[in-house]
Amino acid sequence: MSTKTKVTIHDIAEKLNITASTVSRALNDNPRISDATKKAVLKAAKQLNYQPNNIAAALRHGKSYIIGVIVPTADRFFFASVVRGIEEIANNLNYKVIICQSYDNYEKEVQTIEALLNARVDGIIASIGKNTENFDHFKKVQSKGIPLVLFDRTTDELEVSQVMIDDYLGAYKTVEHLIQQGCRRIAHFTSPKKVSVFKERLRGYMDALRDYEIPYDEQLVIKSDLQLEDGRESMKKLLKLKQSPDAVFSASDYAAMGAMQVLKERGIQIPQEVALAGFSNEPFTSFTDPPLTTVDQRSIKMGNITAELFFEHFKDGEKGIVSQKTVLKPELIIRKSTLRK
Repeated sequence: MSTKTKVTIHDIAEKLNITASTVSRALNDNPRISDATKKAVLKAAKQLNYQPNNIAAALRHGKSYIIGVIVPTADRFFFASVVRGIEEIANNLNYKVIICQSYDNYEKEVQTIEALLNARVDGIIASIGKNTENFDHFKKVQSKGIPLVLFDRTTDELEVSQVMIDDYLGAYKTVEHLIQQGCRRIAHFTSPKKVSVFKERLRGYMDALRDYEIPYDEQLVIKSDLQLEDGRESMKKLLKLKQSPDAVFSASDYAAMGAMQVLKERGIQIPQEVALAGFSNEPFTSFTDPPLTTVDQRSIKMGNITAELFFEHFKDGEKGIVSQKTVLKPELIIRKSTLRK
């Protein structure tokens, strides 16, 4: 037999001189098939390098036991940890996870949804990309009756279960901490994208200033993609102002790291002259000099709860399930980059 030819259950049946239906039942651990036959089928399947057709199986049984998970990028600690939390729950229920990256690209996100639907996944868990403003591709998932749950980056335009942290509270607590450390001219790095997490962090920043009677200065709010190089450029802009800030609260640890690099290159003391705080509690934040104050997003817990909500869709026939919004409390991790007192 040519190694280029895909092995089927008919090849296994021919080798063992049994019917294809018997092979199929044996592979699916049907109790009507003897243990001896099951062992023989499994041994032959291994010898022939048989790979089951999951799409065909999904069509036959109505389930593929595969979940599609879409993240903006898999190389960030936060998203990787959420996926780990999802897999902890899914694997215990004998489900496998396909991880896809949108790279914050709308077209890529649409294509990924289409690919997952064609692969007959049992459902989709997603964090929306920064550039997504049209949600028709997610509505298509819902129209097919396929479970959809969103986490972290969500939208109110979709009636689906969502899991997120309280970004507003995380930002508010961070700015409040900076104020309590004596900072009065606090800058904020945010994103121009219409993503809920950044809007909520900006709102928390503004409300904390208002509650402590500190005037809002739009010159101190810098918009970018919040990558490390963006943080560098944003910090340089702030240092050109007639009155420099005495603190920076960044909606991203990466942009905060970029700001730290510029401050250190220019001999500006952290936190004595400029205090720095980020958001996400990326692993590197505890190793910077000084260690970076940040907000922990409880990523593994978020993944656990997201998966649990997802599997609620399969209970009682999964029809007509009420969408749920779960908001986790963030934790402010205070480190030396903000400790003036």
